[in-house]
Amino acid sequence: MAAPKKAAVEPLVGAVVQGTNSTRFLVFNSKTADLLGCHQVELTQEFPKEGWVEQDPKEILQSVYECIERTCEKLDKLNIDISNIKAIGVSNQRETTVIWDKLTGEPLYNAVVWLDLRTQSTVENLRKKIPENNNFVTSKTGLPLSTYFSAVKLRWILDNVRKVQKAVEEGRALFGTIDSWLIWSLTGGVYGGVHCTDVTNASRTMLFNIHSLEWDKELCDFFEIPMDILPNVWSSSEIYGLMKAGTLEGVPISGCLGDQSAALVGQMCFQEGQAKNTYGTGCFLLCNTGPKCVFSEHGLLTTVAYQLGRDKPACYALEGSVAIAGAVIRWLRDNIGIINTSEEIEVLARDVGTSYGCYFVPAFSGLYAPYWEPTARGIICGLTQFINKSHIAFAALESVCFQTREILDAMNHDCGIPLRHLQVDGKMTNNKVLMQLQADILHIPVIKPPMPETTALGAAMAAGAAEGVGVWSLKPEDLSVVIMEQFEPQIKATEGEIRYSTWKKAVMKSMGWVTTQTPESSDPTIFSSLPLGFFIVSSMVMLIGARYISGIP
Repeated sequence: MAAPKKAAVEPLVGAVVQGTNSTRFLVFNSKTADLLGCHQVELTQEFPKEGWVEQDPKEILQSVYECIERTCEKLDKLNIDISNIKAIGVSNQRETTVIWDKLTGEPLYNAVVWLDLRTQSTVENLRKKIPENNNFVTSKTGLPLSTYFSAVKLRWILDNVRKVQKAVEEGRALFGTIDSWLIWSLTGGVYGGVHCTDVTNASRTMLFNIHSLEWDKELCDFFEIPMDILPNVWSSSEIYGLMKAGTLEGVPISGCLGDQSAALVGQMCFQEGQAKNTYGTGCFLLCNTGPKCVFSEHGLLTTVAYQLGRDKPACYALEGSVAIAGAVIRWLRDNIGIINTSEEIEVLARDVGTSYGCYFVPAFSGLYAPYWEPTARGIICGLTQFINKSHIAFAALESVCFQTREILDAMNHDCGIPLRHLQVDGKMTNNKVLMQLQADILHIPVIKPPMPETTALGAAMAAGAAEGVGVWSLKPEDLSVVIMEQFEPQIKATEGEIRYSTWKKAVMKSMGWVTTQTPESSDPTIFSSLPLGFFIVSSMVMLIGARYISGIP
């Protein structure tokens, strides 16, 4: 019996979405933007010390190969011809830093994740080098000097890992953000892999001049980073190279965008003043400012939004970055155990419909925009005997919405024209309680597309539109209009303002909890002088509190 004939479809485009918690590969119809198939693999995060967050670059790469192969198998079962996949785009967690050996293809150290805080003392030392009243780092990069960005992570690795130092001395080391590591590996690795990045990812390193769109020698000298380890910088939409292994061998990789820029493209925010908010591990609100850099006076970042072709102009964005959004749900699941799956938090929160005066500031990695306060740490306040795990679940969701309100307020001040609605995307937007809370706290409509995978869609759009591929039109008249789900505010503005002002009080209480002093340099006599009874009583209180919150009798 003859095999069934493969279904005739329009050209397809694939997208790798490499995030902090997982990797996905998705395939879209380039004419209708319909999602045809996908596969996801969750990733391990390592926490070697307090404040350190690492991942294995080889695990990340293997997860990409696995997602591609499993997705192709699913498409084959659906009778979809994978030879119709004409291009692949890559989107990625942005500031996460990888350094590897170009002769062996082996990582020289674990990937240091964007959330990592080990570089606080590095940042303090670098600040001392900046002349007074000279903001050349921010004026060139649009970024504050912070643990968040790649340059200080790379500086720490160069200062502390002898294996890397030796590789740099011998000319074997290559540096990149996750996109560079993946593209180099997928296009051949040690056998001719392409060492490149795009303008959106380069703009998050703090080594890139966002005006000239080039690596900046003054910045590299300031951070003492050798320029020969840096990748070539290309636009976000052009052919970088061909897949050299696996089922999709020979397919061009032709799109590359940092995840938040990819979501901006996927939300079709191509006009100046259009904005989107992505709810992932963190929360990222970007507003397109067109071909000009707008510098914030309210704690936001200036970043490259996209450059959709080598001969096309770059567009810029103002960005508000929240470190902890979906990560607080994972913390409640993995660290505290009050939920077994991330989806359960919506059920708990809906059961009570209020935090009952409980406020949760999840400043696990300090506070990002608009505060940029590394001394903050997470707190839960307003606790009474009535509070249970459902109230804490509600407060956790509310914390994401309050943080978004803070960066939206800053963006409205910087742009001068308040947003009339907020476009949203990301996996957390499946949580209807969260989306309604967000509309209530912002007091403007929240608009969600029917398919939340806009990060993947943006990467696919950039790849399919690249010169030499040309299967995806980015002309406004060719972009389909989709019906959005809309959440309208359901509480009075005064009630939202009261809750928001109380949140602000909680934020102030979260600050100043730590210094830049390392744990190794702390005075051990502080603890050795305390009586044994202190530790026994403290342990009992913590145990009883944890059992009570979890609902254990």
